[in-house]
Amino acid sequence: MRWHEITIHTTEEAVEMISNYFHELGAGGVSIEESGTLNKERDTSFGQWYEKPLNDIPEGEAEMKAYFAEPVDLESHVQGLREFCDMLRDEIGIDPGRATITVREVDEEDWANAWKQYYKPLRISDRLTIKPTWETYVPERSDELIIELDPGMAFGTGTHPTTSLCMQALEKTLKPGVNVIDVGTGSGVLAIAAVKLGANRVLALDLDPIAVTSALENVKLNDMESRVSVALSDLLGILRQGEGGDSDREPLAVKPPVELIVANILAEIILLFIDDVYEALVPGGLYIASGIYKNKEEAVEQGLLAAGFSIVEKHRDQDWIAFVAKKG
Repeated sequence: MRWHEITIHTTEEAVEMISNYFHELGAGGVSIEESGTLNKERDTSFGQWYEKPLNDIPEGEAEMKAYFAEPVDLESHVQGLREFCDMLRDEIGIDPGRATITVREVDEEDWANAWKQYYKPLRISDRLTIKPTWETYVPERSDELIIELDPGMAFGTGTHPTTSLCMQALEKTLKPGVNVIDVGTGSGVLAIAAVKLGANRVLALDLDPIAVTSALENVKLNDMESRVSVALSDLLGILRQGEGGDSDREPLAVKPPVELIVANILAEIILLFIDDVYEALVPGGLYIASGIYKNKEEAVEQGLLAAGFSIVEKHRDQDWIAFVAKKG
C-alpha cells in the first residue's frame, strides 16, 4: 500500500499541537524525532538509554512526519498546515520555527514498523518500566512494575517528557484503593500505570477513536479489563451526559467524584476544563496536569489557583512541566 508522507521541520514547543492537528486531519500515523545533539540534556536518572544514533536536528527543533492513505488532497493538507502554523505563532504564542514542509510517497513497510527498532524497554520511575510487546526484558528488581505496551498510532509511548512526568507524579502521589480518571488517555499507558500502582478502578477517556481502540488493546495486554474502562469522550463530557439516553453504552466503571484525575494534554485544553476537573474531584482530591510547555506555566498555574486548587508540586523535564494540584 502506498502512503503520502508530509514532513514538517518545527520546534519541540509546537510538537504536541501539530501532532494533534495531524491526527484531526486523519493521519494514519505520526512520527516525531527531536534533537539528538550532544548538547541535549537527556534524563537517565532511572537508567534510560538512547540507542538511536545522534541526529543533526538543531537543539530545540523537531522533525515530524505524518502519513495519509490514498486518496488524499495533499495540496489542501499542506496549505492547512501552513495556516495552522501561522495561527500557532500569531494567536497562541507558540513558535513553530521554520515550519518547512515537504511531501513524498512511501511504502507502508517503510514506516509502519521501522520505528519499533528504536523503541526499547524504558525505565520511567523507581518502579515503573514500559516494555514494548515485541521486546524481551528481565526485571532489574523484585518490585518493578512492567507495563506491556503497543502504542500503535496513539500518542503515549512513555518516552516523551510529558508522559514520563505524569507517571513519576502518579508513583509519588497515588494512594492504593483510589479511583482515577485519565483524560486524553492515548495509548492507555497512564491508566495502566495507575492500576499497577494500586488504583482501584480507572476510567480512561479520549476524543480520538484510534486512541480508544489502542487503549482497549493495551488494557487487554495487561489483563486489566476488570479494572480499566475506556470510553470515547470530549474531555469530561461523558460525565456530564450521565448514563441515560444511550442504551448501547456500557455503564461507567468510575463515577465522580474521584480521588485523582490525570490529564496529559495541551496547556490550552487544560485551561478549558479546569472547573470541570475541580467538580469531579472529592475534597482534597489531586489533579496531575501535564503537557505544559514552559511558556504556558504561569497561565496554567493561575488557572488552577483561580479554580480553587492549591499547587502541591511541580515536576520538570527539559522545558516541560507537570502540576500536582489539590482541591481545597
